[in-house]
Amino acid sequence: MDKQQEFVLRTVEERDIRFIRLWFTDVLGFLKSFAITPAELEDAFERGREFDGSAIEGYARVQEADMVAKPDPSTFQVLPGKAGGGVARMFCDVLTPDGSVPFDADPRWVLKRNLERAGKLGFTVYVRPELEFYLFDDAEHARPLDRGSYFDQTPLDLGRDFRRVAIEALEGMGIPVMQSHHEIGPSQHEIDLREADALTTADNIMTCRLVVKEAALERQRYATFMPKPIEGLPGSGMDTHLSLFEGERNAFFDPTQEARLSKTARSFIAGLLVHAREYTAVTNQWINSYKRLVPGFDAPTKIAWAQRNRSAMVRVGGWRSERVDVEVRAPDPAANPYLAFAVLLAAGTKGVEEDYQLPPEAGDNLGNMTEAELRAAGIEALPVDLHEALAAMESSELVAEALGEHVFEYFLRNKRSDWQAYQRYVSPFERDRYLALL
Repeated sequence: MDKQQEFVLRTVEERDIRFIRLWFTDVLGFLKSFAITPAELEDAFERGREFDGSAIEGYARVQEADMVAKPDPSTFQVLPGKAGGGVARMFCDVLTPDGSVPFDADPRWVLKRNLERAGKLGFTVYVRPELEFYLFDDAEHARPLDRGSYFDQTPLDLGRDFRRVAIEALEGMGIPVMQSHHEIGPSQHEIDLREADALTTADNIMTCRLVVKEAALERQRYATFMPKPIEGLPGSGMDTHLSLFEGERNAFFDPTQEARLSKTARSFIAGLLVHAREYTAVTNQWINSYKRLVPGFDAPTKIAWAQRNRSAMVRVGGWRSERVDVEVRAPDPAANPYLAFAVLLAAGTKGVEEDYQLPPEAGDNLGNMTEAELRAAGIEALPVDLHEALAAMESSELVAEALGEHVFEYFLRNKRSDWQAYQRYVSPFERDRYLALL
């Protein structure tokens, strides 16, 4: 038994932990959980715990259903407040039935594979996410609780107290928060997690989404990470800051170059741009995601980069210091973070490996440029809907390799099914516009 496992066992005893929740995610990014007692913990570390993989979205067929969830002791945390009360959690790696081989459909393993590949190139990957969400009176009516806007500080801002409670819960679990504030939309909020290695950050996002929702429910409110919950209001994004380190050195930083971007950083950004249409279905996986990626709101629609131009899909973050990073503004907080980070990393490192050349940065507001001007500048558009995004993903060798055959094929099949159901749906918009006219 290693030292981390011994620490967990000792902490469980000392803090009178009665249940340990074992967490993992399905392919779509929904959190799954089952609980064991302290008496079972040592055996779970050694052999894992079996579960029915055929009941998990995207995992296994009935005839090959048995899976093993093996807890990762480095992720052990006691749950705070009412969500806790003598309860802790650990994320699990999902293994095949004999417990020796990682299961291909485990999103955590998908990210680990891509991190191992980056490691062979000499890189450690760090990520800092900015999670936006709405806080409503309830889920049924989706009524905003305030009329605030960006950075507003109001005396009766219910969200301010809510954010404080959620952040205290996160930091109580060892998840540091960089900052929080009111976002552009009424009752829209943002919590920015502090930078961590990519796997830890993906785990932290899964935890953050649950903590925020539970904090809202405890106050008879409803929090949602839906990309575009209300027509006419800004959508919720998850700006994702990426950086590569070689040991203690930021591989993206070069003070002698424009924007302090090293050759590695410039090729990484180029990779993100070249393959953007191919991976968008993963970073923006829901039909609703594309209601956010439209002109007129604070969300990118064109594939371009800039130092500070907020209409660009990729921006340079931390440009005033050695902590320079690459900010990708297209992902939304309803994505599976393990898969999203995997495809972003695959695209960026492809650019580094093959020495992609970075195009000129976008100096103008891309929303004001004509189609002719965009074509002349070589600037493409992001997919306008899930159907277009899936078509681009289907032909992508890069995304297929990053996700692995199992996840790649399941993801396409599941999302096509979503799109087909959407095609058959007759919306209130259509009835309001056409019923009395035609």
